[in-house]
Amino acid sequence: MKVLTVVGARPQFVKAAAVSRELRRHHEEVLVHTGQHYDEEMSDVFFDELGIPEPDDNLGVGSDSHGAQTAEMIAGLEELIETEGPDAVLVYGDTNSTLAAAVAASKMDTDLAHVEAGLRSYNREMPEEVNRVLTDHAADFLFAPSRRAVENLREESVPGAVHDTGDVMYDAVLWARDRAEEHSTVLDEFGVEEDEYVLATVHRAGNTDDPDRLAAILDALAGDSREVVLPAHPRTINRMQEYGMYEGARERLTLTDPAGYLDFVRLQDCADVVATDSGGVQKEAFFLDTPCVTMRGETEWRETVEAGWNTLVGADEEAIRRALATADPPADKPRPYGDGDAAAKITRLLDDA
Repeated sequence: MKVLTVVGARPQFVKAAAVSRELRRHHEEVLVHTGQHYDEEMSDVFFDELGIPEPDDNLGVGSDSHGAQTAEMIAGLEELIETEGPDAVLVYGDTNSTLAAAVAASKMDTDLAHVEAGLRSYNREMPEEVNRVLTDHAADFLFAPSRRAVENLREESVPGAVHDTGDVMYDAVLWARDRAEEHSTVLDEFGVEEDEYVLATVHRAGNTDDPDRLAAILDALAGDSREVVLPAHPRTINRMQEYGMYEGARERLTLTDPAGYLDFVRLQDCADVVATDSGGVQKEAFFLDTPCVTMRGETEWRETVEAGWNTLVGADEEAIRRALATADPPADKPRPYGDGDAAAKITRLLDDA
């Protein structure tokens, strides 16, 4: 079987790494980067960290409006699918790259397989929500990370074959945690001790592009008694500077450049608590047994909230402060996302297709 895998951002490469290691043992894979997110950190070191080869093709699409970017990717992917003739197109998550590949594959004589199918935030103002819903309804194979995701797909009567595989991010994090513990020196570099700091990330436009929300988040983080390490997304830095918040944040927080994947996993693993507006970070913290405070009003990963390991606080300064100070998850922790063998299950299901 020949599989054309489409990714467009660093988190998708992390997910693809787990599946590609298994997939390439049995099948031919063509790895395509759309170029949706240009990232200087995606160097040879990044691919070496993940243990995967660099992409076979890079469409180089780059930033643009959602419609223009997606349209350009559809055209490029359609041409690649015609040239490569894959048996299946494999996509991850909910980016514009995911939707573009779904549209292109649905117009060609090839199956579409969606990893992380069935996730719902029920917030249609998020472009990611629209992307994931449309992709699910176009997919032939839907690889759901949890029982709730399966139930969501059943309720929507999607036409494709639904499978509860568990979450590939669990595979990736387990692999990276062991490698990071052995190789990462990031704690020494930042001068922090295990379980004595807060790790924070802020990147969603709903938080960074609203000066009141961003100020509330930064003030709440700065008010914590522990050191707060904030690897800052370039957009976040730009907004801090635009709103006159950058110097104050730099004085009160440990602002850093975005960390490499292994270093970031190590920071999550050793933090006392994580504060984030990222969907992926919420889940990784859960996998690494680190309590999480989520600075959003909703989450795709509701199981983490129900388990008591994740608290939704929005951008409310007092709620963030309170949640950071009182984060104390229960001792009993469920495993709603499988056992860390999702990549093997996905490959077996593709074998049987």
